[in-house]
Amino acid sequence: MTANNKLLAQKIYLILGALFITSLVVSNLIFQKFFYWHPFDIRVFGIDLFVLSVGILPYPITFLITDLISEIYGKKKANLIVIVGIFASIFSILIITVADTLPAIQDSPVNDELFSRVFGSTIIAVFASMITYLFAQFVDIQVYHFWKNLTKGKMLWLRNNFSTFFSQFVDTFTITFLLCFFEIISWDQFTGLLLSGFLFKILIALVDTPFLYIGVYLFRKKFNLKINEELNIN
Repeated sequence: MTANNKLLAQKIYLILGALFITSLVVSNLIFQKFFYWHPFDIRVFGIDLFVLSVGILPYPITFLITDLISEIYGKKKANLIVIVGIFASIFSILIITVADTLPAIQDSPVNDELFSRVFGSTIIAVFASMITYLFAQFVDIQVYHFWKNLTKGKMLWLRNNFSTFFSQFVDTFTITFLLCFFEIISWDQFTGLLLSGFLFKILIALVDTPFLYIGVYLFRKKFNLKINEELNIN
């Protein structure tokens, strides 16, 4: 690989990392707003199917990015992005904690009560999300590379979807359980939100498969990569 191509590969890796971290942190900040996505009028365990937190919207992007990085840059670089994301989440907790302790002035557009109501639970949510995210992302990367090695770099759709399905169930179950445990949502919503979240993530995983194929194709064409060949940007 030429020096110019190596520099380009490093820049793309940084951009993907920035998108990953932004998606992760934003999903933790906006999670308290829920919406009803209703392609089907179905109720499950008393909950309308696809009643979802808006925090779920950017979250699947993180799995698409780690799968792309795993495919092109390798397992170590994918794990590195996950670790950086953890530090970004911890740093966001510290900023929110300090901001929440500072008293608002009388004429502040957002008073202490409103700020605490919107962001007060974020500390618990980010902590719960970090535990879930850490486990789910590492599971995703491990399963992805298991199938990649087993198929010798072929059948990209198989490892993309199998790794995401499994890791997203782990993620959805754990975060829903923790949110109920910390009484951010009620236990009677647990099963409905679990199924809604998991099914939505499956649909997103199926939708993002063509984008993964496009990304991998463009990388292989630009950097003349063979099947199962990875970029070395060290």
